Amino acid sequence: MTFCELKQKDVINICDGRRLGKPIDLVLNEAACVCALIVPGPSSFWNCLKPDREGISIPWERIRRIGDDVILVELEANYT
Repeated sequence: MTFCELKQKDVINICDGRRLGKPIDLVLNEAACVCALIVPGPSSFWNCLKPDREGISIPWERIRRIGDDVILVELEANYT
């Protein structure tokens, strides 16, 4: 699977059913293996004014399933 395909999928937290957004970046380790998936941070009016807002890093081991349309992750409520 390519990153172009991956970034078209919605990321859903299975703990609370919340949609976290679509992937915007990947974190790679020294061996070029994926360590984490980055999704946009919580949106608000003030975040629209900051073009360099940070995203939420989801560790690869928290990804439970990558389906045709969604990526299911398991994050505690206080994680985001």
